[in-house]
Amino acid sequence: MSHRNLEYLHRNNIIYRRYPVLDKPDQVFDWGEFYQDGTYECYELFRSKAKITTYKSLKWHLLVLWYLNDLNDEDFSKLALFICDKHNNFVTFNIPPYLLDRVIDEVIQLDITNAPKNKLRKVIFKDGCGLSIPEKLRIVGSLIGRTKKVNKDLIYQAMLEINHNDELITIGKLAMIYGCSTRTIHRNMCNELKNEKQQLNKELHEKI
Repeated sequence: MSHRNLEYLHRNNIIYRRYPVLDKPDQVFDWGEFYQDGTYECYELFRSKAKITTYKSLKWHLLVLWYLNDLNDEDFSKLALFICDKHNNFVTFNIPPYLLDRVIDEVIQLDITNAPKNKLRKVIFKDGCGLSIPEKLRIVGSLIGRTKKVNKDLIYQAMLEINHNDELITIGKLAMIYGCSTRTIHRNMCNELKNEKQQLNKELHEKI
């Protein structure tokens, strides 16, 4: 299996993961933090083995890197070139130079005083917390699901944790996690969650 070449990022002190800065957790644990109302400030690029498969995803990743790091235009362009080199295992497709130049220019021109759009997270686990997927999901269920009723928030958080641990998301797996029927999961899966499930699984399928 090909592995992502993170050495360039480490050597150049590139920030690609960041816990919330302004938002304060409602509860802090040895394994991580809980945000009752959620936070959009948790950025965790390249946590899973899934690679960048679309121009839209590429632009978002580059925008987050531009936002998290204090880089000049030249250094950012070098970083973007490295990320977009297929041999470094960040992307699944070859990018023509003229398109890459356009994406770089578009990102640089964007206003980064506003944080890039991000997924809402309520439960954030520390890297190396040592918990298994079932243990993580039991924690998610106990914190978000104050009642036993399965809801969209529970399903979404479970989907994120399954994906972050490089497993395909299935209805059966979600039902097993929360001890409910697959019908219950289907009933609570809105179109947005269905599309998100499909996209997360597609990214895992398309990795090299």
